[in-house]
Amino acid sequence: MQLKELTEAMDRLVECDPSTFADAESMLTLQRQLARLEAFVTTATAAFDASGDWAADGAQTCVAWLATRTRLPKRTVRRRIRLGRNLRRLPVVQRAWLAGEISEPQAAAVADLRNDATEEILNRDEELLVEHGRTLRFDHFSRVLAYWALRADPDGTEDRAETQRQDRDAYLDVSFGGMTLGKLTFDPISGAIVSNELERLVDVGFRADWEEARERLGRDPTVNDLRRSPGQRRADAFVEMAIRSASMPPGARRPRPLFSVYVGYETLQGPICELAQGTVLSPGSLVPWLTEAVIERAVFSPPDRVDVSERARLFTGGIRRSVQLHDRMCSNEYCDRPAEICEVDHIIPYSAGGPTTRENGRLLCGFHNRLRNQRPPPEAA
Repeated sequence: MQLKELTEAMDRLVECDPSTFADAESMLTLQRQLARLEAFVTTATAAFDASGDWAADGAQTCVAWLATRTRLPKRTVRRRIRLGRNLRRLPVVQRAWLAGEISEPQAAAVADLRNDATEEILNRDEELLVEHGRTLRFDHFSRVLAYWALRADPDGTEDRAETQRQDRDAYLDVSFGGMTLGKLTFDPISGAIVSNELERLVDVGFRADWEEARERLGRDPTVNDLRRSPGQRRADAFVEMAIRSASMPPGARRPRPLFSVYVGYETLQGPICELAQGTVLSPGSLVPWLTEAVIERAVFSPPDRVDVSERARLFTGGIRRSVQLHDRMCSNEYCDRPAEICEVDHIIPYSAGGPTTRENGRLLCGFHNRLRNQRPPPEAA
């Protein structure tokens, strides 16, 4: 009876014009109800697996039955069944998901923490972790979970980090028509080195494209006026990286990676070990890099400022770096542009007497810095 009513309610809903629900309140309600339905389906799927009812049709496993009858990928079915099984031992996660307070990614992330080494501690901390899932953006929530795992299972965390390093891989193949296709797989540190430089060159390329379009059109362009797409700029940035590498003279001094070590910046109580963009590392991950990297120590404690003139007009040197390390990305809640390509802005404008201090500084990407003045921004798509 309940499924019939659900089907009828869905029939009525899909007959509506979706634009009727194109407002913020409706969107949040739809997302919450979708999470609740996904939670119920996941729990029911695990129960169906346990019932063995699927065997009556001659299927050897529940995965085979569901993949055949629903046409879902087997990996999706396996993940759903595994998550449903784990929910039986994670009652707080299950209740929060069924209530729509968290969604599948948060539930799955907590479930993935469970193993023989962490089971007892997870039972103790489950409510705490779920509360973070209710209130934090997913990337921030993932950082909390990474630190929790680092403290709850340090040996397992180091083993997983070493597996990641061993799994690094890259290949390029010449395809039909001479096009080159490839794939890159990096461990977190190597990936940060490559992606940070790639992002920097892409941003340089975007700004060059923007200036070219403005000169060509005689007005501020839109992203659709630019000659290159975001994907083309990324491809060109890889080529530029290769050209610069080949152009480096023998014996030239190689740039040294910079690791920023955060001290006294609390996410959870305990040691802090993460890259500047927020990727949590096991301490052992840093060991191979210690002989060739620069270690930067960032201390955030009262009075939480770098000793420079408060009446300096621009954020430069140590004060600029302190804002970058504190904010890490654009401070607008809807943006995640990295610190290295953001601008440092006065919270209280300099013209209104705002001091040039860490407390009065914030990172804003080009788009959100100019949005305050209602000017069309140069910002990559």
